[in-house]
Amino acid sequence: MTDRRLIQNFLDMMSAERGSAPNTLAAYERDLNDLSVDLTRNGASLLASQTEHLEAVLAGLAAQGLAPSTSARKLSALKQFYLFLQTDNIRKDNPAHNLRGPKKRRSLPKYLSEAEVDALFAAAETDTSPKGIRLLCLLEILYAGGLRVHELVSLTTSHIKRRDGCIIIKGKGGKERLVPMTQAALRAVKAWMLVRKSTFPQGAEALARAETYLFPSRSKSGHLTRERFAQMLKDLAVQAGLMPSKVSPHVLRHAFATHLVENGADLRSVQIMLGHANITTTEIYTAVTQERLRSVYQDAHPLSHITTDSV
Repeated sequence: MTDRRLIQNFLDMMSAERGSAPNTLAAYERDLNDLSVDLTRNGASLLASQTEHLEAVLAGLAAQGLAPSTSARKLSALKQFYLFLQTDNIRKDNPAHNLRGPKKRRSLPKYLSEAEVDALFAAAETDTSPKGIRLLCLLEILYAGGLRVHELVSLTTSHIKRRDGCIIIKGKGGKERLVPMTQAALRAVKAWMLVRKSTFPQGAEALARAETYLFPSRSKSGHLTRERFAQMLKDLAVQAGLMPSKVSPHVLRHAFATHLVENGADLRSVQIMLGHANITTTEIYTAVTQERLRSVYQDAHPLSHITTDSV
């Protein structure tokens, strides 16, 4: 059986049995295809490789300066793939069982200050066209609820039909959560619904795909794509006088969480709103606020730059 066929069988299993999201499946497919190519260059294959073959490929990636987080992701894909082969009796052994990846250094998330977020909103409010109203609505919902980008762009009209000022989010693993919206976000949704139909795609087939989504599009998915929204934010950043490289949907999600923690929100509530399975993931925002306080202190305190040598 070819590597390509094995990879497809693995992806089918991850989709059917574990409910993996399309983005996760795409990452697995990309990583496993790359590893298959590297193994082929070394005279091996995914099916026939031994532990030393896999170690050689991973060592080569490390030598290329691959980030530890990327190496860890590729190793995770390998481990799950070979566990699948072993479970399905395609292989009797698991050559990836004892592989160890590089330790990942926990980096602090990038986020925008409240002033920078205000600048984005000010720039978005200047465009009163349907597309401008759509962008403001996207921005309001994202910052009000800290959604993941795929959760945002794939919202349907049924997700927003609650009377309690909340929207229903379907997150990782198909788990649903309620996220409260600000009054500004609710007004933005109402304004968008008045002009939404003007952005429907042409053609019966495209319309059938798109009409249930809050942000319809002519894309194959029927809704605005993550890539298109990310580019819209980059363009908005330029208008707001911000560096485009600093602005992304995930950076705004980090800003939402960081600003809540800075203003006194408890971590458990933030965890629920973000849809984190484990509160340790949410605790990183405490580190962000501590780092910011340390930076403010270093910049502002008149004695902060005096060293012990000068005392």
